[in-house]
Amino acid sequence: MQVRPLEVDELEAAWQLGRLAFGSAPTPAPSALAPLDGLTRYGAFDTAGRLLGKAVDLHHEQWWAGRRVAAADVAGVAVAPEARGRGVARALLRKLLADARERGAAVSALFPTITGPYRSCGWEVAGALRAVDLPTVALPAHRPAPELTVRAGGSADLAAVADLYDRIARHRCGLLTRRGGLFDQAPPTAGLPDGIDGLTLVEQDGHLVGYAAWSRGRGYDQHAVLTVEDILACTGGAARELVGVLASWRSVTPTVRLWPLAHDAVTAQLPLEQVRVHEERIWMHRPVDVARAVADRGWPTGTRGRVDFALTDDNAPWNTGFWRFEVDGGEARLHRIPDEPTLSLDVRGFALLYTGAADAYAVAEAGLSGGAAGADPGPLDLLGAGPRADVLDYF
Repeated sequence: MQVRPLEVDELEAAWQLGRLAFGSAPTPAPSALAPLDGLTRYGAFDTAGRLLGKAVDLHHEQWWAGRRVAAADVAGVAVAPEARGRGVARALLRKLLADARERGAAVSALFPTITGPYRSCGWEVAGALRAVDLPTVALPAHRPAPELTVRAGGSADLAAVADLYDRIARHRCGLLTRRGGLFDQAPPTAGLPDGIDGLTLVEQDGHLVGYAAWSRGRGYDQHAVLTVEDILACTGGAARELVGVLASWRSVTPTVRLWPLAHDAVTAQLPLEQVRVHEERIWMHRPVDVARAVADRGWPTGTRGRVDFALTDDNAPWNTGFWRFEVDGGEARLHRIPDEPTLSLDVRGFALLYTGAADAYAVAEAGLSGGAAGADPGPLDLLGAGPRADVLDYF
């Protein structure tokens, strides 16, 4: 089996393979058959040159506590039915990880259709992207605040929207920067992005403090849904204004659908007891280069300590070894050490700790860490210092 980046004349075959795997539309988008910056498409071929499988490395950046971290986010993994169960996906993912490390990537996330193959390659479930439905009538009504201006936005406001997203996302963990690569290749438009019918802005003293991008949907009966594709605010007042605008749709759209960001200003205004989960997509995470993943992100300034552990990563062997983790003053480093430590950690356990998805005791109970008899896994919680990782973008 040969795994390599796809040539332009091989993109149609790769698209056809993806169409069969995911049941997508019968006609490809032009971008599917064109070379693009910001991603690498891989193919696995047999000795006769037949395409057995494909995968895509998305050259994203993620925010991690105030710092941009280069990512190799994975999408479009598909294997021909006749080649499944023969190690094709593993070969693709190993090549993707090795090349991503060479270009400077530190971490990787993906949305799986099945977890087993990705777990066997070192990714672990770290959370879920949830779309929730709320009865519009349950949203709190509001009295417009005199110090705030609420207005409709247009294409001229999109730069300010992107800046506000940065302001809110940068101090969290795992959210895409929405900059560079494919994000910078969208053609300029005189209107709003495709799929967005309206953009509601909240301003204070001429500065944007909240926004909601929404799609009206169809109809005005009991089945009508107002879909809020993106909603963020940096103050409680702005969040109240946005939720109040959504509440004003109660007479024609009995349901509001949105993707809430945990514990943000907007979520604090929602009647969460009324939430119904419409859709849930789990996401998985792993380090590409474990030392880089630690050094490149931000860490809590009040956290200080160190812990030694042995790490096992069969699919990214450069991560395997004996390590000392040290954190102090918002900085952290991994250093190789000569002697075998008391504690050991599987790369999936590292992913759970790094994203804050589980503590050291849960990781040990899952069989993803170990140590000498009676060894306390608790010190490994240092690897989980900081906010829990989250996602807002599906890829």
